[in-house]
Amino acid sequence: GFESDRDESDAEKEGEDFDENTVSVPKLSKKQQKALEQARKGAEPGVVFLGRIPHGFFEPQMKKYFSQFGDINRLRLSRNKKTGASKHYAFIEFANGDVAEIVAKTMQNYLMFGHILQCKTIPSEQVHPNLFEGSNQRFKVDPRNKKAGAALARGTTRPQWEKRIKKENYRRSKQAAALKEEFGYEFEAPAVKPVES
Repeated sequence: GFESDRDESDAEKEGEDFDENTVSVPKLSKKQQKALEQARKGAEPGVVFLGRIPHGFFEPQMKKYFSQFGDINRLRLSRNKKTGASKHYAFIEFANGDVAEIVAKTMQNYLMFGHILQCKTIPSEQVHPNLFEGSNQRFKVDPRNKKAGAALARGTTRPQWEKRIKKENYRRSKQAAALKEEFGYEFEAPAVKPVES
């Protein structure tokens, strides 16, 4: 997989944030600049995996930073579904595959805020169709605690309780049958209290 627990560094714990003015695009040689110009003329898109991303280097900063190399079609920073925090790796689709190759060569092992970036191109046949799902939208954290609170506040109706009791009685009878079949042990579970009581 692409995930790594080692990426949780001291920078995130200290609350160090990304400052766009302190990071510059690495200087390209004339040969690389020429290759970049020629690459921009092609048409096949290319996808880059970017790993070990420092805290504070989020979607807007990435888009601004990597658009200096070429046009970006889609960008997806992987985030925790529960908290919305960055998982410190991202996928960037460039309009041109050759630009993606140049980005991967240039940014591989590039030191940014104490993190050595890992940058690799992903062959088009390995790109999953759902890889960029929700890529150009703002990430919204699922408000699970609000949903749970609302469910508790709503309460439970009589038919719901009856359904739960029926399900529990069925589960207990299945368990008793399994014990009898497996060990020859007859077990009678205590009855579930009915809704009326």
